Amino acid sequence: MTELEQVLATVQGYFDALYEGSVERFRAVFHPQAQLFTAEGGNTAALDFESYMVRVAGRAAPASRNDPRHDAVVSATIASPTTAHVRVRDALLPNRFVDELVLVKFPDGWKIVSKVWAYDNAAQPG
Repeated sequence: MTELEQVLATVQGYFDALYEGSVERFRAVFHPQAQLFTAEGGNTAALDFESYMVRVAGRAAPASRNDPRHDAVVSATIASPTTAHVRVRDALLPNRFVDELVLVKFPDGWKIVSKVWAYDNAAQPG
């Protein structure tokens, strides 16, 4: 598998974890010291990975509602042999997200070390 294919396999694991609301799957693709950020609607959030897992565990998974999937890789860049950046689109309806994922290659493979997200309400036109 090429480096890009390995990065994209990690991102697919992220999509699956998000859709299934699976803390276990998130743990497989995120580094345990990952940091997550947003500033949507004037509400800033800076979360460590465990705080994010509390959020995941406390919300209904899209799969539990049979929501359609809206997973898409917008761009993927291998910046160096050990770093990558992937912009993705996904959804936790009614919100559709653009996530900026930064990955680092560790001895056990590519892991997401940072996530920055923005969203729009899917019910809005456009």
